[in-house]
Amino acid sequence: MAIMERPKVTALDDGGKYWEHEYEDFYLKAYVPASKIDGSVNNYTFKQPLLTIFEETRQTKDEAIAFANKNGFAEIASAYDSSVLFVYPTCSGGWENATEKLYASFIAEVKMTPEYKDGITEYTDFFTHEFMGYSIRGAIFRADIYSYGKSADFVAKKLLKKIDGVYLWGPGEITPAMCSMERLSVIPQIERKDIAIISVGNSEGINAAFKDCQHVLVKDKADYKADYENFVWKYKIWCGVQQIEPDFKTLDMTEEASCAEVKTSKDNKAVKTQTHRIGYFAYYNNTLFKDGPVPLLLGFHGGGDSSMYLTYVAEWWEICHRYGFLFVSLENHQFIPATEVAELIEELKKKYSIDEKRIYATGFSMGSCKTWELYQEYPEIFAGLAPVSAMFPVRNNFLSQSNSGRLNRDVPVPLFYSGGECSFVTELPCKDESGLERIQYIAEVNKLKAKFDITFAEKDTWPDPIWGVGGETVEVVHDDSRDSDLTIQYYESEDGICRTAFASVSGQVHECRHHSCEEAWKFISRFSK
Repeated sequence: MAIMERPKVTALDDGGKYWEHEYEDFYLKAYVPASKIDGSVNNYTFKQPLLTIFEETRQTKDEAIAFANKNGFAEIASAYDSSVLFVYPTCSGGWENATEKLYASFIAEVKMTPEYKDGITEYTDFFTHEFMGYSIRGAIFRADIYSYGKSADFVAKKLLKKIDGVYLWGPGEITPAMCSMERLSVIPQIERKDIAIISVGNSEGINAAFKDCQHVLVKDKADYKADYENFVWKYKIWCGVQQIEPDFKTLDMTEEASCAEVKTSKDNKAVKTQTHRIGYFAYYNNTLFKDGPVPLLLGFHGGGDSSMYLTYVAEWWEICHRYGFLFVSLENHQFIPATEVAELIEELKKKYSIDEKRIYATGFSMGSCKTWELYQEYPEIFAGLAPVSAMFPVRNNFLSQSNSGRLNRDVPVPLFYSGGECSFVTELPCKDESGLERIQYIAEVNKLKAKFDITFAEKDTWPDPIWGVGGETVEVVHDDSRDSDLTIQYYESEDGICRTAFASVSGQVHECRHHSCEEAWKFISRFSK
C-alpha cells in the first residue's frame, strides 16, 4: 500500500521530474514531463491516462525518459498533467515468472487524491487527520498498459480478464481499460471481450484471437500519440463496466478549463493571500449563446475528488447538453467560502452571457454542504438549488463554520434534495438528528404547509418513515440503469407553490447518479428569480 517516506524527486533540465521506487512486487520509474497545466487550479486526474509501460527489460533512467519522449508518451502525459510509468517485476526471472499479483500490487499504489506534486499524491484522512502515506498519482480506471515481447506475453496470459483488487474506495474491479501488446509469441487468453486492445506487429494467427473483442486496433507499427488520440483516449473501466467517453467535438460541445481571480474573504481560513484563483471547467453546446443569456448551473464536487469527477460520474455534461444550459464545475471548493462563490458568479457573468434570473447550484457530498451554504448565505442569487447525498447541521458543522454571520431565515429558494436509502452517511433525516434539523430548517424558510413538529426520538412513529412528514404529492420515478426507484415527496409552500422536493433512492449508497441529477434539474429549472 502507500509508502510513508516520500521518494526523492530529481528535477530535469527540461522542467520535468523523475523519481523511482522499489515496491515489493515491482520496480517503478516515474517520469513526469513538464506541463502548462496548474493542477492546483484545474485537476485533470479523472481524464488523464495511467500511461504504464511494462518494460521488456529494465531500462536506465535516461533510457526510459528517452523512450517516453521519442515515442510520444511524454507529449500525451504533458497534455493531461500526467506521468509516464515504467514497471518491471522484482521476482526472479522477470516477466516469465510474474503473476497477476504484480498488476494488482501496482494498482493498489495508485491514488487520485487532489493533493499531489511531482506525480506523487499525499493523503491525510479527512476525518481523523491521520497521515496515510504517499502514492502514485493517477486514475486506475484509465489503466493503459503498453507491453513488448516478454511483457506482452505476460499481459496476454494474465490480464485479459476481470481482475479484482483495491479500487477507489476499497475492494473492487481493477481490470485494465486498454492493453497494447507488441511482438507477442503466445496466443492471448481472452476472458473479457470489452477490454480495448491494440495489437502491434503480431501474426495473423495471434490477431485472429482478437476477432471477438469489442474494441480492437491492429497495427503493423505503433504510432502511440496518434493511436491515443484516435483510439485509446475514449476508454475507461468504471466500476467494472467499459465506458466510452463523450466526444465533445462530435457533440458540438466545449469543455473549457479556466479560472478566475477573487478576493480572499474573511471567511476563508485556508488561503492566506489577498487574492487567489478559483479553477473551473465549463461545459456548453457551441450554439448555446446564440439566442441571448442562458441558465447557469454551478457544480461542487465531493471530498477527495475533483470537478471532473462530478461532471463525468453524474454526467452533468450530458444533462447540460440535452437541456441547454451552461454547467460550470468548480475545483477545490473546500477552500472557497460562499462569499467567494458569489464573487466568482460576477466574474462568470463578465465572460459568459448568463441569465441573472436563472442561476442554480448543485453539489455532491461535501459539495452538498457548499450548496446548503449558498441557501443559507446567498439565497437572493439563486433560482434553485439541488444538494445531493449529504445533510449537515445548519450551524458550525466540521465543513462549514458559517463565519459570515449570514443565515437565511425568510427567503424561500426552490430546492430538490436527494439521498441514498442505503448510505452509510447522514443523507436522510431518519438516519440522524442533524438530518432532521436540516429538513426542519428548510421547512421553516420555504414556509411549507407541512409542519415538521416532530422529534428524532419519536422516529418510529413518524407519519413518513424517511422524511418524518410526507409531501402533498408523491412521485416514483424508476431508474432503469440501476433498477432502483427515486421516490420524490413534493411539498407545497403556504402560498400554494410547490418549490420543495425531497427524494430518496432505493438501493443507493453514497453516490451521485445521473438519474437523480436529471430529475433535480427538471424541477429546479422551472423556477426563475
